[in-house]
Amino acid sequence: MKTLVLIPSRLSATRLPRKPLLKINNLSIISHVFKKAKEAKIGDVVVATEDQEILDDVENNGGQAILTSKNHQTGTDRIYEAFKKLKKNDVDLIMNLQGDEPGINIIDIINLNKKMISFKSEIGTLASKIEDKKIFENKNVVKVATKDFLNKKKFPEASSFSRTTKNKVNIYRHIGIYCYSVQALEKFVKFKQSENELKHKLEQLRALDNDIKINVALANSSSIGVDTQEDYLALKKIMEYKY
Repeated sequence: MKTLVLIPSRLSATRLPRKPLLKINNLSIISHVFKKAKEAKIGDVVVATEDQEILDDVENNGGQAILTSKNHQTGTDRIYEAFKKLKKNDVDLIMNLQGDEPGINIIDIINLNKKMISFKSEIGTLASKIEDKKIFENKNVVKVATKDFLNKKKFPEASSFSRTTKNKVNIYRHIGIYCYSVQALEKFVKFKQSENELKHKLEQLRALDNDIKINVALANSSSIGVDTQEDYLALKKIMEYKY
C-alpha cells in the first residue's frame, strides 16, 4: 500500500501568530516537521498551506509544498484539497501530520502507518499514557477514551475524545496525527461539521458522530505541540540541547 504524508500549515494561528516560521536551530518549525516526515520514509511528503511565505520557506529548505484555499474550516479539509490538487491516484493512505509538532517521534509515524495497513482501518491516530494526573483536567490537552486498553500490539477503537474527563479508565493523551484510507477521508470531508465538533473544537468527533471508526495506536512518547510562546521556548530548549 502507498502512503502520502500531508502537513497542513498556516500563519493565522490566534494564540501564537506566525508560529510555523519560528526558528529552532536556525530551521523553521514547519521545515522541522517536513524533515521528520521525510526521515520516516513511508511516502512522499507535501506541506499544504494557504500562505506563500510558508511555501517559500519549505521549498527553500529542500521540501515540497502546495498552496490551498484560505477558506478551510479544518486541517483535514485543507489536506483533502491538497490531495485532489496533487492528483496522486495511486495512493491508498493519507497521513495528516500536525505542522506544529517538530518533536514528533519518527518511530511512531512508521508504527501508525504499519498498523493502518495490517488492520485495514478507516482512520488511525496515536495516544500516549498519562503520567501526570493534572493532564486529566487540562483543557489544552486532548484525551482519547479507547474501547480496550492500549499496548504496543493492539489498535483498539476510540470511543470518545474530550478536553476534560472524570473517567480514568482507558483514557490516554491524544497525539494529533491521523492516517486515513482515501475512502474514509473522502467520506469525512463530505459531512458537515457536527454539533459535537463545534462545541468541543475537536474535528475528530465529526468522524465518530458519522460512524467512521478511529483506531488508536500507543505512541512511544508525547510530542510537545507548539500553541503558546511558553510551548515554543520549552521545545526550543529541548531541541537545541538535543542537537
